[in-house]
Amino acid sequence: MNTGTSHLTANAATLLGEADKQRVRAIRSRRWLVYPRAKQVLDRLNVLVDHPRGTRMPSIAIYGDSGMGKTMIMKRFRDQHPPSFNSLTGRLTTPVLAMEMTSRPGERRFYAELLTLLGAPQRPRADIAQMEQAALRIMEAIGVQVLVIDEVHNILAGTYREQRIVLNTLRFLSNRLQISLVCFGVNDAREAIGGDVQLARRFEQFTLSRWAANEQFEILVALMLRNTPLRYPSVLSAKSLRRILQITEGITANIFHMINSLAIEAIESGKEHIADDAIESWEPEFDAEAAFA
Repeated sequence: MNTGTSHLTANAATLLGEADKQRVRAIRSRRWLVYPRAKQVLDRLNVLVDHPRGTRMPSIAIYGDSGMGKTMIMKRFRDQHPPSFNSLTGRLTTPVLAMEMTSRPGERRFYAELLTLLGAPQRPRADIAQMEQAALRIMEAIGVQVLVIDEVHNILAGTYREQRIVLNTLRFLSNRLQISLVCFGVNDAREAIGGDVQLARRFEQFTLSRWAANEQFEILVALMLRNTPLRYPSVLSAKSLRRILQITEGITANIFHMINSLAIEAIESGKEHIADDAIESWEPEFDAEAAFA
């Protein structure tokens, strides 16, 4: 069997020199893979950062089932545009500000979460108008260009009135600061954003559908295997790929968990590759900690 490293990326090949324990740790760690579907979304998000400010700024909503990689994409986008400090001007710039929609949204809770994220001291008795002005002042000062909101479907946990207020707040922030909005949520989030027709019209929509038996899925698995530090190449049959889809139900988190578990088994058994028979006999044990939401 081939014992070279041509089947691995440079980073994965470097890990072959580590002890088994370290390789297993690396496999269990959450790592970013630039698969085509995620790259398409990220490329579109990156355009927002450089978009000229104006009225009715373009916005994007990314929908998908839990475990389809929305949060990983969100974190990748945020990390690509980190805060920067100019020592000459003494100014902090934060082009992308990411927050999570509160579990029971309301105007006060929304602004409280936003101000906490901005590191702003909050007066216990401050009214909503004061909280709003503080948030506007700080966001303008640090040059926020894109406000990212994860778990936007949480809006639906509020009453109809609360939902309308939060949606109006989002539209107000976009208009006042001339910033783009990026919302991530499960498919129910369409209903949440659709509660404000004027706001919904601004959103370009992307759907992270479950994986199917096609070339994109084959590319995903191939990328995962190339980034998994096993000494020998893993060559999977079409039958094995179909079984992976069947077991994982096409959920990205489950696919990662299955491949990672098989890779760890391959290291611990000394086989150092994932074989068709291992996939055929594998039993799912998906857990929350393994999920890439």
